Amino acid sequence: MAQPQRPFDLTGKVALVTGAARGLGLEMAKALAAAGAHVFVGGRDAATTNAAAQQICDAGHTATALTFDASDAAQAATAIAELVTQTGRIYILVNNAAARDRRDLFAFEPEAVTQLLHTDLVAPFELSRLVARHMVDAGTGRIINVTSIGAHISLKGDPVYGMAKGGLAAATRALAAELGPSNITVNAICPGFFATEFNAPLVDVEEITQMPRDRSSLGRWGEPHEIGGAAVFLASDAASFITGHTLAVDGGYMTHY
Repeated sequence: MAQPQRPFDLTGKVALVTGAARGLGLEMAKALAAAGAHVFVGGRDAATTNAAAQQICDAGHTATALTFDASDAAQAATAIAELVTQTGRIYILVNNAAARDRRDLFAFEPEAVTQLLHTDLVAPFELSRLVARHMVDAGTGRIINVTSIGAHISLKGDPVYGMAKGGLAAATRALAAELGPSNITVNAICPGFFATEFNAPLVDVEEITQMPRDRSSLGRWGEPHEIGGAAVFLASDAASFITGHTLAVDGGYMTHY
């Protein structure tokens, strides 16, 4: 394999980022587009998804809104078919869409456990399989799962989310083993504490907001844009020999005590 002249250049690559209407998903979509990719912005709400795609286009990059529920198998199949019809290919998938349900262990009904596991684990696994069929035909591709530090360390009052994200970390390794022979890499980004609008309610909880300041090596919350470089790296030729890996973007939270 020849050494790429511009290893971080994604020009001509087609990417889909789920849950990209806001927060870390939007930041990763923006970063991939800035690196040259044509980014499909996935989201359930048409208005916010269209607005996010327009924001990327207004910055001079290429993006298309793709409204669908990533946890709905029929909608996902239709969306991928539409994407491939428009572009003829898909090179990058970022499984970012997720749900969270912070409750005590004994407060969960079985149905709620099943729903959260489906959204955060089964759905990205199935979307990866759906997209991988096109990547196998093309002989190349990049799949990036977004996990969490909750996949590796646990916080009381959030048991099912950590279980689902831990499963997604394991699925990353399993998919890497399966798809490696087809020149498809599968990796994960593991975010720590980021100051997104989704996490805004936590900022008012002193016990939680102080945790990254006390425990992380950098002593602060991450800014949302700081997730983008990890997505570009794992999607690029610079990471062509990396697969089955989880890249922590956590300010050193899991390495500091």
